Amino acid sequence: MKGIEHDARWAAVFARDCRADGTFVYAVVTTGVYCRPSCGARRANPKNVRFHDTWSDAERAGFRPCRRCRPDRPIAAGQTAAIVDCCRRLDARGDRPTLAELAARVGLSPGHFHRVFKRITGVTPAAYAAAARRARVREALAARGRTVTDAIYDAGFGSGGRFYEASGDLLGMTPTAYRAGGAFVTLRFAVGECSLGSVLVASSETGVCAILLGDDPDALLRDLEDRFPRATLVGGDAAFERTVGRVVALIEAPKAGHDLPLDLRGTLFQQRVWQALRGIPSGSTISYAELARRIGAPSAVRAVARACGANPLAVAIPCHRVVRTGGALSGYRWGVERKRTLLAREGESSAPDPGS
Repeated sequence: MKGIEHDARWAAVFARDCRADGTFVYAVVTTGVYCRPSCGARRANPKNVRFHDTWSDAERAGFRPCRRCRPDRPIAAGQTAAIVDCCRRLDARGDRPTLAELAARVGLSPGHFHRVFKRITGVTPAAYAAAARRARVREALAARGRTVTDAIYDAGFGSGGRFYEASGDLLGMTPTAYRAGGAFVTLRFAVGECSLGSVLVASSETGVCAILLGDDPDALLRDLEDRFPRATLVGGDAAFERTVGRVVALIEAPKAGHDLPLDLRGTLFQQRVWQALRGIPSGSTISYAELARRIGAPSAVRAVARACGANPLAVAIPCHRVVRTGGALSGYRWGVERKRTLLAREGESSAPDPGS
């Protein structure tokens, strides 16, 4: 039987992960107190920790709520509304509020505001603002009749220099190339073979932008061409073959982890989902409903499932670790059997972790 140290919930407690708040509580038998996962209290010895799905379960088991994190109290609706208002301001064109200004807007200290914002949205204020600017600049560059300069300033960048310094991370390419549909972008790619069939790996200058699985190499190449219709596709050289080898090793031993540089391109919501996916420990599974709760969007289960389906980086972004409530393995873009195999390699059954 696995010890508590191998439980995904203990990882959340150890990291004081505010995204796990509301999904379970943990109780300490030596103190008789139960807490939220993000509680700042001194960490307990894991052998004395017990997990409960809800605070009422913990109280029925004889534990009392922590006076520090107040796990028996819901996140204030007023706080949620205030954070939503701040998100709208960050989404607005031409508005670049500082952390201190946003905190003052809701009557919190900057540090407390930062923690509350991340707990409710799943990302930091800076990450949210960057994603909002990225979405705005992509939209502006795609609009006809707009110059690149107009798009830069409309997106909220104070100078062209700052934007061009960040354009590789924001767009994965120069703004001119992005506007041209990737016409000036070169992607190296190669198709390899692994125990799950064929695998296509493609990379931009920023990092690996596609890991596609399937049975037909030609179909995988067509998928890549559809994603980057005007990019120049170049077969990988010997150095790139080593990248492919690292991807194959990740597929064969997903529990080992990886250090691949990634070029992630998606909407703000997709980025939030993909970030949360990367936080699921190897050997664990969660439900789509639980994933939606972790990113602060409990009613967006279907949208979360669609974001998982849009993930272009098999295994590197471990969407195979998400299952339906009840443990069903349906809904994997590259096939249920591949999902089953990956989970088996990570030593996990098909059932979701407790609390999901």
